[in-house]
Amino acid sequence: MTTAITETNFTEIGMPKRGKVRDIYDFGRQLLIVTTDRISAFDVIMPEGVPSKGHVLNRISELWFKNLTDIIPNHLITCDPADYPEVCYKHAVELWGRSMLVKKTQPLKVECVVRGYITGSGWGSYQKSGTVCGIALPPGLVESDKLPEAIFTPTTKAESGHDLPITFEQMVNLIGYELAIQVRDASLRLYHQGSWLASQAGIIIADSKFEFGLLDGELILIDELLTPDSSRFWPADEYRPGGPQKSFDKQYLRDYLVSISWNQKPPAPHLPPEVIESTKEKYLEAMERLESVLI
Repeated sequence: MTTAITETNFTEIGMPKRGKVRDIYDFGRQLLIVTTDRISAFDVIMPEGVPSKGHVLNRISELWFKNLTDIIPNHLITCDPADYPEVCYKHAVELWGRSMLVKKTQPLKVECVVRGYITGSGWGSYQKSGTVCGIALPPGLVESDKLPEAIFTPTTKAESGHDLPITFEQMVNLIGYELAIQVRDASLRLYHQGSWLASQAGIIIADSKFEFGLLDGELILIDELLTPDSSRFWPADEYRPGGPQKSFDKQYLRDYLVSISWNQKPPAPHLPPEVIESTKEKYLEAMERLESVLI
């Protein structure tokens, strides 16, 4: 099995800010985002990474950023290490395929989730109250049903731990009405266009998370875009509403962790080689399918 890259230490570049998956190096007005092979589930980072996962996420985001610029500008400058700041050249081989140089923005303190299907935490909320983030849904839906129309369900953006669902009105209180309208409309357009393109590759995007920032007062799409980490990808030919779906994302890993009755709190359990390999294969298939329609 190929070795997973779970951490970067480019001392000449500086100390990175480490997220759940990405190591971020700050160049002032630009950021170097290095996508590692770390994988998290239930907001906890697993002790083992998934080989090639960083390359998959970086490649998929790059393709979407280049294909959806007609909807909203994004932060991508380049994924070619030859065009990075000179201090990065020594690490070009390690950076190739798993990094991108981006514009630095002021991130908004919300995450913008769009749901086209009722699943995950949305399904749990619907079972309890018939609503998701304060939005009333039709009665009689079953798990994984397609919604009559996609809904915008924002969350808080937690530095650690779980993001919390909020209503649109609560988001307005956090970022202001005009900005809230902008991010809601952009999120819905990104989801609809992305879903249509993914459908050409036999993938259903059940839901997805988008993040935005401000650059000189302009709203910019940031972070990752329509990846198996930020979205639920289902094979269209195997879609059957009425229960959980097979997926091209880390739902397989989540299902394994549920099956062993892990309490979803640190420390995370060690992952068997077969779980790591199967997860890797699902990520790679998602990338290959999307490359067939986005290149």
